[in-house]
Amino acid sequence: MAESVTLSVDAMGGDNGAQVVLDGTAAALEADADLRVILCGPAEVVEPFAAAHERCEAQATTEVIEMGEHPARAVRKKKDSSIVVGCRLVKEGRAQGFFSAGSTGACLAAATLVMGRVRGVKRPALGQVIPSYKKPTLLVDVGANADCKPEYLVQFARMGEVYMRKIMGVERPTVGLLNIGAEEAKGSEFAQATHALMRAEVPSFAGNCEGGNLLAGDFDVVVCDGFTGNVCLKTLEGTAKTLFSYLKDAFMASGKAKVGAVLLKGDLRELKAKVSPDTYGGTPLLGVKGACIVGHGSSGALAIKNGILTGAATVRAHVSEVIAETIAAEDASAKAAVDEDASAAAESATAANAENAQDAGADAFAGDAR
Repeated sequence: MAESVTLSVDAMGGDNGAQVVLDGTAAALEADADLRVILCGPAEVVEPFAAAHERCEAQATTEVIEMGEHPARAVRKKKDSSIVVGCRLVKEGRAQGFFSAGSTGACLAAATLVMGRVRGVKRPALGQVIPSYKKPTLLVDVGANADCKPEYLVQFARMGEVYMRKIMGVERPTVGLLNIGAEEAKGSEFAQATHALMRAEVPSFAGNCEGGNLLAGDFDVVVCDGFTGNVCLKTLEGTAKTLFSYLKDAFMASGKAKVGAVLLKGDLRELKAKVSPDTYGGTPLLGVKGACIVGHGSSGALAIKNGILTGAATVRAHVSEVIAETIAAEDASAKAAVDEDASAAAESATAANAENAQDAGADAFAGDAR
């Protein structure tokens, strides 16, 4: 029997309407017998659904944050919105995680401001699992932090390692830095400074990852700033859609091609599942207290289902707690190193003062002798 988990779910998130969220939530409840859901949204949407599903509780809200609203401003103003209330339920302990396919910016702002950051985490980051050829790869950050410092990416690497170990089952994740070349001296000043810091502070760092190698699966975790990561992710998604459009056109071009398509139908369905973002269902926000999974705005029922199940898995694996322990241990190690350096400097200064005092005493004695 799995650990019982309660997630709050934003019923109003996504571009396809509340019914898609309800269908995905129902599928998640059916797939996980130890899952409970608190569904947040207008009473007329959430209460009938909760009445029909025994492990679902309705949390009526009166406001909705729309996609076009300024995220932080909307979170502060609309305190009874489905996103803010969902995050508040985690903070209050009624839920252990939150899922939404609504405004990414609003989810980030609410999770950070309401749920709160893990102590010691400089910036929470979004990590997206990429279906690389050899094995899945986690790309961090894919949109939470457009402007970064090298030390942020070091933390992204550490949080990404925890996620890959706990959720994807990778025993010893390797880390790469997304860059324009494999050589150490490649890239901008920011990339070079980050490379040097990663080399010094991340034992699992395996060097630069070029864009063309991201899908090869050479690394388990690849880190970058959120601007680069978001562009990269959307380029990959667009490329996959284009390739499948080309394939569809090719298979519909002639009678012979259509026969081939029928013969390959199962293989093509399996290929589509491998590269579809619906397979993972959402992007974890790493570095906040509790699980927060952000789904794509265009999510269908399958993506909603898988996003909720990913949230439950993240709670059961205690990802947030392990990240907190990892960051605390590293902060303690860094403090110990600073204290050791300060102690060594103090000892050196004391020795120098003693030597100077001894020299002064000798000079005074020599003067008296003269």
